Amino acid sequence: MKIFNYPSPEAEKRVQDTIDRGLGFSREDQDNVQAFLDDVKKRGDEALIEYTNKFDSPAVTLDTFKITEQEFEDALEQMTPQFLKALDRAVEQLTAFHSRQRENSWMDTPRNGVMVGQMVRPVAAAGIYAPGAKGGKTPLVSSVLMGGIPAKVAGVKSISLMTPPMADGKINPHLLAAARAVGIDSVFKAGSAWAIGALAYGTSQVPKVDVIVGPGNIYVALAKKIVSGTVGIDMIAGPSEILIIADETADPECIAADLLSQAEHDLLASAVLVTDSQALAQKVSAAIEPQLNSLPRKDIAGQAINAFGAILVVPDIDTAIDLSNRLAPEHLEIMVESPFDYLDRIQNAGAVFLGPYTPEPMGDYIAGPNHVLPTAGTARFSSALSVSHFTKKTSLIHYSKAAFETEADDVITLAQTEALDAHANSVKIRRK
Repeated sequence: MKIFNYPSPEAEKRVQDTIDRGLGFSREDQDNVQAFLDDVKKRGDEALIEYTNKFDSPAVTLDTFKITEQEFEDALEQMTPQFLKALDRAVEQLTAFHSRQRENSWMDTPRNGVMVGQMVRPVAAAGIYAPGAKGGKTPLVSSVLMGGIPAKVAGVKSISLMTPPMADGKINPHLLAAARAVGIDSVFKAGSAWAIGALAYGTSQVPKVDVIVGPGNIYVALAKKIVSGTVGIDMIAGPSEILIIADETADPECIAADLLSQAEHDLLASAVLVTDSQALAQKVSAAIEPQLNSLPRKDIAGQAINAFGAILVVPDIDTAIDLSNRLAPEHLEIMVESPFDYLDRIQNAGAVFLGPYTPEPMGDYIAGPNHVLPTAGTARFSSALSVSHFTKKTSLIHYSKAAFETEADDVITLAQTEALDAHANSVKIRRK
């Protein structure tokens, strides 16, 4: 892994390359996704089955498209006690964290005769997307939990899960066990852009939803981008990112492992170490290759490290934090002697992992906070998936006659300034 002294022109180029890799979509991909969405909107379940048969499994039919109760029961019987123990812990801890995010409706009387307030209500229906990683052989259980739990905590009554089937037409049983643990009853065997279209527009079997969340490939991301506005979405997710700020007290083997934990996601993943210790930089660089060579996904991780990985040696930790705020990473690990001393200076990050025993995967699965996080620098203005993504807030206003009279002239003045005479007349007419 290459070491750069920062600041320098060479280091700045690597930083800028990481920033610029962004969220670009080709015109061809956009046209293809739009065609899938239009077809699903027009032909509904017929289009869903056609695309599922063509791209995922010829075994899926209209009658087997939705998971049955028997399939849920069969899946649960296949689970090991070890998996169920881990699943129960994850559900319990994620639910506890997200329960802290609930917002209450409120009313206030800030002036005599005036009541204002906010009514918080859950959306009626939500759609969760879980990718069919490696043809369903590596089930992304955490995607089900991270999408379904905040929806359930918010009070959403109807939650549908879309996930592509395996070649035999089945869904990996671990995904079904996770769906049942979260409280998701409707699971459908469809993936990619057509699954997003089904959730956004509804079909005879798939209920139309109000919010769609969950990760996926470029077709899923594009489909969510296109239907955004018709429905709410969590975010347009880009490649995974990790930035580690470390000093001489950090363990180089742990840092190397943490960098690779994100580099293995995809070819565009970014893994960056920023340190004030030249000695640590050398040790981490040396530790990368042996760990990389032992990974099943070493080709992907290796290419990502070469293209968007870097070890940046900075004059001090303050410079490291300034650089981190500029990059606004999805995952930020602070592995310094006193990590909490620097926390108040962190402005932009999806999630912050503090100390030597808090690797990023703890947050991916079980810590409690959501792992659906802003990428590509969008942590500058956006946040992790939360309960608030599944709620809407309605403003409440009431005036007594006396309060109306007190403020009417000011409303008339402002309305007439904007040349909106009907607005002004709406107030004037109540004085007659």
